[in-house]
Amino acid sequence: MKVVTMNSKSKDNIISYPRQYKIYNKPSEKIILDEPFSSIIGESYRMKKLLYRAQKASKTPTTVLITGESGTGKELVAKAIHNNSHRKEKNFVAINCGAIPKDLIESELFGHEKGAFTGALEKKIGKFEYANEGTIFLDEIGDLPYSMQSKLLRVIQEKEIERVGSNKKISIDARLLAATNRDLLDMVKNGQFREDLYYRLNVIPLELPPLRDRKEDIPVLIDYFNKKIAKKLYLNLAVFTDDAKEYLQNYSWPGNVRELENVMERLIVLSQGVEIDIIDLPQNIFEEYSGGKLYNGDILLINCNGENDIATWEEYEKDIIKAALLRYRSFNAAGKALGITHSTVANKARKYNIVL
Repeated sequence: MKVVTMNSKSKDNIISYPRQYKIYNKPSEKIILDEPFSSIIGESYRMKKLLYRAQKASKTPTTVLITGESGTGKELVAKAIHNNSHRKEKNFVAINCGAIPKDLIESELFGHEKGAFTGALEKKIGKFEYANEGTIFLDEIGDLPYSMQSKLLRVIQEKEIERVGSNKKISIDARLLAATNRDLLDMVKNGQFREDLYYRLNVIPLELPPLRDRKEDIPVLIDYFNKKIAKKLYLNLAVFTDDAKEYLQNYSWPGNVRELENVMERLIVLSQGVEIDIIDLPQNIFEEYSGGKLYNGDILLINCNGENDIATWEEYEKDIIKAALLRYRSFNAAGKALGITHSTVANKARKYNIVL
């Protein structure tokens, strides 16, 4: 395994280290990650710093609040914390607080007795009981109904639950991890989230950065998903032009890592045997970076407004003709897709030395 010095200026700073570790340097600081944190994809210092904090937190029973936009990998980090703790042989129980109807959330969390309410035909064990001696992960904690927040607070404080329809107290020893894509402190100020619960949860805060703030990780993630998805689907690895790589690198990825994974699967499935160029990218990615527009999934038009454009019109035109010929493999088909005659495509191909 290679050990990377983050602030190094030469390859001489790459050193050997035991296989289960990676070490990252910042001025006067070293970050050592072991499994499972070292297997989380990303080479940016900001991401490694966060994972190092998570690694230290994993060895304690302290409550951790993981924040970040949707798709940044909050549950992945939560699982790593569990798998690096002394509870790793016990259950990791995840529950999405925003996906459960308000009238069922208490039963899901704490369970219920037979006959506790209409439709309760048998006793049910709740998520907290399943997580006993293990870890419970409350995802989208910001969506937890206000009426339930006081009950959760009591469970955290007293370490015991009561099933719906019962007065019997059941002792619970579960490590609590929570996550949200919402601003809980702002919700506290607006009376939407209990202040006392917020401070109980926010003992160790971990804020996952959006993908647009760690662009150096994008090529690494593209390579990872390319191999993972191609293997899963028994397909060939996708091959990208330099232009396509540049577009992917500079896209803002509002859906973060989850969006990147979905885009990669789409490209791998649809590009078998054909090099992926800018015309093959989703419309939103192309438009954000170049100002172009895609129509009908195939026809590419470019807005060229003068001196401040990314490239000259001739450079755009060359890319369009080249991409169309790569896609359709004939002057006729490329001409139909672009709305021009086959002879115009042939003339442009000769002009730009594009070989079919």
